[in-house]
Amino acid sequence: MIPFWRSRFISIARKEFLHIIRDPRTLMIAILMPVIQLTMFGYALNLEIQNVDLAYIDYDHSPKSQHLIDQFQGSRYFTAFPYQGRLSEVEELFLSRQARVILIIPNNFGKSLRRQTQTPLQVIIDAADPNAAVNIRNYCQQVIELFNARYGTAVRLPFEVTPAIWYNPDMKSAHFFVPGILALLLVMISALLTSITISREKEMGTMEQILVSPVRPYEIILGKVIPYIFLAFLDGALILTLGIILFKTPFIGSVLLLALLTTLYIITALSLGLMISTIARSQQTAMMMAISATLLPTVILSGFIFPI
Repeated sequence: MIPFWRSRFISIARKEFLHIIRDPRTLMIAILMPVIQLTMFGYALNLEIQNVDLAYIDYDHSPKSQHLIDQFQGSRYFTAFPYQGRLSEVEELFLSRQARVILIIPNNFGKSLRRQTQTPLQVIIDAADPNAAVNIRNYCQQVIELFNARYGTAVRLPFEVTPAIWYNPDMKSAHFFVPGILALLLVMISALLTSITISREKEMGTMEQILVSPVRPYEIILGKVIPYIFLAFLDGALILTLGIILFKTPFIGSVLLLALLTTLYIITALSLGLMISTIARSQQTAMMMAISATLLPTVILSGFIFPI
């Protein structure tokens, strides 16, 4: 009986390991590309909106109204400026992208605050981008709540929201994007690397030699897949470590459960890459098919960036 470490699929896996180590292009795809993409996506993808242009119309010109304006100007989310035009023309501010939110302070604002009565305040938000509009609305409400807490007044927006934020209470985008990037890169790298394995054999003319050898089909598949399973786990550990170190992403949960689910995920992605490699006749075609089959659906259809 042939020992396990001398079996035929182990020999194929050893040959595949040697090819990966000696091929700088494969190493760049497997090691360097995930690091670059994690760093680029982690810093570039950000749902936090800052420096929102806010135009204000102050009909009251009282110290309290100026304090409210100062509260917006002192926030890191807003860049406030006065609007001198007519109220009926405020839509032009949105159309020309001069402002994304308009604050209208009515007459007798200061007197109403001194009397501790219900004080109206109007906020008009450009909702051309619905997700950004929701964030801007929440920012406005936070500023007004700080103003209320400072003066003990009753300023209210035309709406009332009581948020309860779980899992990411600081609303840091990196805590959302880094796990998503981990899934994105694992499926991309796994499918991309395995998609060129069999197509490379076809392109180099060695596939016929493998087929006429006394190697069973499942041994070829196992020998081709095993090295990339280890490589994908290495990528996953590298991405997870960089996410924790660079972006301070907290890791809460079972490492064993993550490893088991990652194994299933990697095997699925590797199977997709192998299927592509059997269809494609060249490595270039296989790479293009793998990128099209993984990148676009993962980014657009998974809810990673765009809501489903």
